[in-house]
Amino acid sequence: MARCKFCNKEITWMKEGGRNRPVNGDGGAHMCDEMKNSMKSIKSIEPTEIDSDILKQYELAINIKAQKK
Repeated sequence: MARCKFCNKEITWMKEGGRNRPVNGDGGAHMCDEMKNSMKSIKSIEPTEIDSDILKQYELAINIKAQKK
């Protein structure tokens, strides 16, 4: 059995709708408060917040890497 990296409880992973979902031992979906709090702290960045020159550099690097494959 696996352990939740947030609350350290034993969980199993079940395939549900094309995604793996954590499940408690009783069969219910695992949603601990620690995980919910950590998801709230994730900051999203809007593309308009990043300088356009930096975005061009990233895109160029990604395209060069893709062409090498």
